[in-house]
Amino acid sequence: MKNNKKWIAAFLLPATLIFIFVYAFSIGVLAVTSFTDWSIGSKLNFVGLKNYIELFKNEDFIKSLINTVIWILLQSTVHVAIGVIFALILARKKWYFKFARTAFMIPNIISSAALGLLFLCIFNPQFGAVNSLIKALGFTDFSQNWFMDPKTSFFTVTITWLPFAAVVAILVLAEMAAIPEDIYEAARVDGATEFEIIKMITLPLLKNIIGTATILSATSMLQKLDIIMMTTSGGPGNKTLNMPMFIYQTALKENNFGLANTGGVYLIILGLIAVGIISKIYKTDEAV
Repeated sequence: MKNNKKWIAAFLLPATLIFIFVYAFSIGVLAVTSFTDWSIGSKLNFVGLKNYIELFKNEDFIKSLINTVIWILLQSTVHVAIGVIFALILARKKWYFKFARTAFMIPNIISSAALGLLFLCIFNPQFGAVNSLIKALGFTDFSQNWFMDPKTSFFTVTITWLPFAAVVAILVLAEMAAIPEDIYEAARVDGATEFEIIKMITLPLLKNIIGTATILSATSMLQKLDIIMMTTSGGPGNKTLNMPMFIYQTALKENNFGLANTGGVYLIILGLIAVGIISKIYKTDEAV
């Protein structure tokens, strides 16, 4: 037993050291410098809670916080629902199974920067596919700058990632494959319809993996920077500004690392709250 514990400790040591030096140390520096007035070329100047108070007086930060929360909610509900529904359809393994699974996965393979450029072309006001299609339907005078119009920018940016829930679908499909076929056969013998089987058997057994997929989807919104940078850079104005974009602009454009790191602390807190709420809803910490 002692030898086993030593081997376990030996295997865990590299990961523990990486976590301490790469993540824990970085988070510690982030937290400490959030209490300072710090910019490149100047010394650290301790300012206490000034940055934390100042951010909640900053209109751009408030807008970025609201946008991030909305996107987390959309990602946790609509995005996950699309993935689960698609997984339930693919699980039937009809003739289109392989093609549909591959096609659905392609946007998740392409880099976010390339995907951003692709959507810039699709929604281009002059030659984009969306405007061209609308004109082809008879609206010849139609012209819409989807990314730069304040009325449509938020919706358009959301579309660039919301429907692409292939990772969720793959996780759910993997879990569905582990459900014993005997359970389904017994339900069919008892006269259960396909809808009743999905509602009463499949979805309850998928609760934990759906909860995990929801956490992954929600926390992905805390990292969403590249597509926004490639399409709108948070504009027009601050309509599509999220917290990662606000932190980037504050640190690298305004050279205010103290305030940016305070935003980073708020981002971590928001992530912990989101994970805590989702874990509570799905009870992912309970044993199966």
